[in-house]
Amino acid sequence: MLPIGPLMIEHRLIERMIEVMNSHAGQIEKEGKADLLFIDKAVDFIRTYADRCHHGKEEDILFRELKTKDIDQEHRRVMEELVEEHRKGRKVTGQLVEATEKYVQGNQEALGDILGCLKTLVDFYPKHIEKEDRHFFLPIMNYFSKEEKDAMLKEGYEFDQKLIHERYQNIVAQYEKAAL
Repeated sequence: MLPIGPLMIEHRLIERMIEVMNSHAGQIEKEGKADLLFIDKAVDFIRTYADRCHHGKEEDILFRELKTKDIDQEHRRVMEELVEEHRKGRKVTGQLVEATEKYVQGNQEALGDILGCLKTLVDFYPKHIEKEDRHFFLPIMNYFSKEEKDAMLKEGYEFDQKLIHERYQNIVAQYEKAAL
């Protein structure tokens, strides 16, 4: 398997979650209220799975290795675009958290901000995924030897194994800080 294989498989799960988020955005428009539990789970999914796990492997493994290669200017431009898009996803997710906090505090106007953030994410991710899957991932594999591809694939698996431990160590550390 190529090191982009697991990334493309992860895209399919992200696409499924984006469809669910789209459905929830429709419910918000129809009902005029937000499902706070769902928003919490959607934020967790985007932050943990889409950003930390998925984008983490792209940026910390694939793009890191690609930067060591003498690559075509167009591929370099697209890679930089993708990293900027990752930043945009983080920013919008942070705005969703802020809007949700305002909504929880009783600010009904924040519902429009929640809806706007959800719609932005629903619009953003499919285009971002298409750019990676159809226009970037396969061509850049030509820059790597079989051994380099195998090493990145292995590093991706190791990254995934460490991720759950990192997540829960951070949760415990947060609660420990709050208890002080």
